[in-house]
Amino acid sequence: MLLAVDVGNTQTHFGAFDGHELVESWRFATVRQSTADELGAALLNLLDLRKLGFGQIDASIVSSTVPALGPEWCAMASTYLGHEMLAVGPGIRTGMPIRYDNPREIGADRLVNAVAAHARLGGPCIVVDFGTAITFDPVSAAGEYLGGLIMPGVEISLEALTERAAALPRVDISVAPRGVIGKTTIDAIRAGVIYGTAGGVDAIVNRLRGELGERTPTIATGGLSHAVAPFASTIDEVDDLLTLTGLRIIYDRNLPEAA
Repeated sequence: MLLAVDVGNTQTHFGAFDGHELVESWRFATVRQSTADELGAALLNLLDLRKLGFGQIDASIVSSTVPALGPEWCAMASTYLGHEMLAVGPGIRTGMPIRYDNPREIGADRLVNAVAAHARLGGPCIVVDFGTAITFDPVSAAGEYLGGLIMPGVEISLEALTERAAALPRVDISVAPRGVIGKTTIDAIRAGVIYGTAGGVDAIVNRLRGELGERTPTIATGGLSHAVAPFASTIDEVDDLLTLTGLRIIYDRNLPEAA
């Protein structure tokens, strides 16, 4: 089986593939100080919960937005899985031309998402990733990564609001707003953050569609996508597994027979 690991700033999402089929997937909080041994222990425990073990993992790939954790995951694979983990970064074959001034600046997860979306749709598309930041990544009809946009994520906005306004409480945005007009302070914050973020997403996607084509499909992913996407009219579908799928595709493109 292939272990695909997506290390985000807030959460780490990983899954086990048997061929093209995702057998299991897990999420846990990203701890930036984690060592290879700690990652190995966490992986072993989570695999055991699904009646799996290290011996069933014969290949692995990682993308990381936390620079310190990519090498730790690779060291974990070398020590506990007995093989070299493929890391998404410079020199890896993605099959996607990059139209970015400095390709080394692109977040690994953004490129992985773009690869997965284009592989599925076969044409121009836009990926909106609702993570710590909200990223927008357009892909051309020719399958080129064009660049993108980055805006503060939902949780960053909430933290800034509650930290700078002492009287405002922290709000759970996994609960949908009761309406546009809040009848309590919590309702008002929830509605403002959700509808405000959704409106910003729609504005940006519409501008991107002005360059790519009005009917360009848009896929949302990321841990907070389900909280915002239902209120954004430009999101065509939500796929929590998009990044893991992209990792599996990139791994396949780097097999010796694919060279």
